[in-house]
Amino acid sequence: MGGRRRHPFILLFVLGLVAVSALVIASKPTKLGLDLKGGVELIYQGKPSGQVKEVSGGDVDRSITIIRERIDKLGVSEPEVSRLGNTEISVSLPDVTNAQRAIDQVGTTAQLYFFDWEPNLIGAEKAIGGHPGVNPPKAALKASNQRWRDAGRDPTKPLAQQLVFSGAYPSAYEAAQLAASQPPQACEDCTALTPRYYLFERASPHKLIAGPETSVKDLYVSPTGQKRPHNGLVIKVPVGTIVVSESPTDSDGKSVPPEDFPPGWYALRDRPSLSGTDITDPKQGFDSTSNAPNVTFGFNDKGRSAFQDVTRTIAQRGANSAAAAGAIGSVTADQASALSGHFAVVLDNIVKTRPIINFQENPDGIDGRTGAQISGGFKDIGEAQDLATTLQIGALPINLKLISQTQVSATLGQQALDEGVKAGIVGLIAVVLFLLIFYRFLGLIASIALGAYSVIFFALIKLIPITLTLPGIAGLVLTIGVAADSNIVVFERIKEEVRAGRSMPSAIAAGYRRGIATIIDANVVTLLTAFILFVLATAGVKGFAFTLGVGTIVSLLTAVVFTQALLGSMSRSRFLRSPGMLGAAAEERVRWHFDFMRASRWFFSVSGCILLIGALSLATKQLNFGIDFESGTRIKVALVKPTDEDSVRSTLSAAGIDGEEIQKVSDPVFGDNVFQIQTRQLQPDRVKDARAALASTYRIATDGFDSTSVGPTFGQQVANSAVQALILSILVIGAYIAFRFQPKFAIPVLIALLHDILITAGIYSLTGREVTTGTVAAFLTILGYSLYDTIIVFDRIRENLPRMPRAAFSQIVNRSMSEVLTRSLVTSVSTLFGVVSLLIFGGVILQDFAFAMLVGIASGTYSSIFIASPVLNAWKEREPAYRRRRARIEQIDGTVPAFADDIAVAKLSADEETDEQIDAAIAEKRRDGAVTPPGELEPETESEAEGEAIAPAALAESPGTDGHGDDAPPEAGSRGAERAARRERRQQRGGRRRKHGRNR
Repeated sequence: MGGRRRHPFILLFVLGLVAVSALVIASKPTKLGLDLKGGVELIYQGKPSGQVKEVSGGDVDRSITIIRERIDKLGVSEPEVSRLGNTEISVSLPDVTNAQRAIDQVGTTAQLYFFDWEPNLIGAEKAIGGHPGVNPPKAALKASNQRWRDAGRDPTKPLAQQLVFSGAYPSAYEAAQLAASQPPQACEDCTALTPRYYLFERASPHKLIAGPETSVKDLYVSPTGQKRPHNGLVIKVPVGTIVVSESPTDSDGKSVPPEDFPPGWYALRDRPSLSGTDITDPKQGFDSTSNAPNVTFGFNDKGRSAFQDVTRTIAQRGANSAAAAGAIGSVTADQASALSGHFAVVLDNIVKTRPIINFQENPDGIDGRTGAQISGGFKDIGEAQDLATTLQIGALPINLKLISQTQVSATLGQQALDEGVKAGIVGLIAVVLFLLIFYRFLGLIASIALGAYSVIFFALIKLIPITLTLPGIAGLVLTIGVAADSNIVVFERIKEEVRAGRSMPSAIAAGYRRGIATIIDANVVTLLTAFILFVLATAGVKGFAFTLGVGTIVSLLTAVVFTQALLGSMSRSRFLRSPGMLGAAAEERVRWHFDFMRASRWFFSVSGCILLIGALSLATKQLNFGIDFESGTRIKVALVKPTDEDSVRSTLSAAGIDGEEIQKVSDPVFGDNVFQIQTRQLQPDRVKDARAALASTYRIATDGFDSTSVGPTFGQQVANSAVQALILSILVIGAYIAFRFQPKFAIPVLIALLHDILITAGIYSLTGREVTTGTVAAFLTILGYSLYDTIIVFDRIRENLPRMPRAAFSQIVNRSMSEVLTRSLVTSVSTLFGVVSLLIFGGVILQDFAFAMLVGIASGTYSSIFIASPVLNAWKEREPAYRRRRARIEQIDGTVPAFADDIAVAKLSADEETDEQIDAAIAEKRRDGAVTPPGELEPETESEAEGEAIAPAALAESPGTDGHGDDAPPEAGSRGAERAARRERRQQRGGRRRKHGRNR
């Protein structure tokens, strides 16, 4: 099918695609990310649990399944649970406002075990001088109470007495010491299969610093990277023994807040009677007597039998204790309760409840067929519901350590969305106006294509669906520039062909045919960069990478296929006969007559100065890495009660939180009483403490709390991923350029890319701007955009090589750059419109991203013209073939003019005798060593001879040129006769060289 017949079908297809896309946009909702919708994002790292010694991929996948089920129980709509790396799990919960409840529900390991309490309690007899529940000797009770006083706790309180009589210790240190004194016990049913380590302060009362951990090294680094003292006391609890804690309860069985009375600690023999895997159908209910919330459950066959056996054992032991006390048969109900043993429910090393098994009421234990319940110890019904939900789903196979937490309010999310949309619309309008002014009718065609691109792309975002985030919006705005760049490359080609005298249909066909290679090369590099970003970067940057990749693919459809069909179907209309309508009139052409290669020393000097200043800044000030890399917490909070930075700092300090940086800012939604708090020492799970302190003192505005908390593990992973992505991008880009052009073309490209990255890093260091994951995404995007302009120049150099077989390489580069400089500048300007709109109208995150892109695009445009091409020229000029060309040119003029056509005209008019005299003079100087050492001026290589053979065909297609490297008007002489004469002279010279070679 011919091109003209194919164009209507393409137009119908694209129009149909636009119509379907419009329906998709109208019918399907947009999936917004947490930074636009509000919610909580949690990132966990899998750690070995008591039952797992090493985290495997199967453990992570199983954990993801359990977490999804837990989230479903929470009723969260559109949650996202995904795997990051080998052991990390990302959990996104839109519209969740209670971050702490989400953390407790999602990340709780939920290792549930049931213990026969008294036989497994270590040191109870020594602590109170008798069996728990039996009246202890006064001396032992006095000594026990003294220990509690030494720990700063009043043992005369009923709560303390309850803990003393149950064998609790006032500090974790005493319980851990007791546990550490026990010999290791090998067992298959233990809750922990590896030793556990605890770190305590060396000074009395030996406050617990960290633990339990599976290795000693983990004790000395907090989840946020804070270094812990190495002079503390490390206690190793061997396998077969565990340390558990229990919060005291009031007379109604409710747990008491830790700030009112800290928990007591126990050392237990690790011999559980049954586990959470043995229970069935856990439900939240209410006690029939007190109406207090409880959790009821049944047992499977194994659990039913085990429960019956252990409760029978406890009941018989209570009866034996009563008989030993001589009270059997006449014991009261209260005495029976005091003499009965306990059956403890331990969840994640915390005693949830210790109900008694009354030997009078259950002399043969409790029949497991009737189930059991967990009662007491619940602050409210919500805590009981959460425990029931956790038990319903089951325990995670691994421990989860919270390494990053982000909370975004719905109000601030909507504000960020509005800012991003505004930036996108303004950027699109600016690009459209620029295209209309610069390209006129071609600009109108490009604008129509951009409209089709926007509709199709937005429909794909909804259809896939792509979770739209702030970095994703940045990618969307940038893809507008990518689509416009593709149009610009083709349109400049069309204008060249029109100025050369081609008819409009021929000019359009030639423009697309010759521009498609450049477009494909540039877009393939962008796609490779986006793919590397998507694979290696963090979740937020993945959205940017995916958006950039999909947008690049769609732009190839609309900017190449659609516009070609649109222009091709109109190519014979009277409307397009005027070159002025395309901005292609001869007088409108911008002419560049600058000797780029001769001035390269100045370009290198300027870049060297900039790089030196940047290097000094990097060495002294370094980069201001954000919490994404160095860990820490950033909070943005809108307070109701007016206050200042010092008051906020004092409030946080009173809660044990030190803010390194507190700044009062103005917010368009919440006003002027908004504070940004940043600290590098606040652990992710302590954000709730900061929020509680601020809320109790100043009250927090509705939807006025945002936080981002990153642990050191995650921060290190982000940094490693960034370095890997940067290195891999450079290597892949270099390999692609070497494949598409020549291996020597790749080295200047890599030098230019490193030049851009170093300059951008130096400017970031000088300005002190924060480096975030968005900055890394911008850095990698800079690679693609820097290469875009470089490919435009290199592609024209590759095209001009066979057309200029007698020119020096510097002349070919100068000619190529003079032809494409306008195109390079226009592509950069069109991209800058979107970047500037992000910088002006975007929020903080978008502005940081836009600043990096602004610096990178400016540096990339500069390096592609003034660094990459001169480096390539300096290298290629050293090749023997191009050395010979320069020597031959110097024999004619005494120097090498800037543009090849000045000397080409003279060479093409030279007769055979003049050409033979040049060859003889060069050979003589070679023999005398007057020009260069022997061997350096070799005859033209086979590749150059091949270029001469190709030249006539290439020249037959290319327009004529004047003496300055510009396209000559069609009326400038008979080009056919001139080309024939050139072809004949070249054939004669080729014959002379072959004959000369045989004679030698």
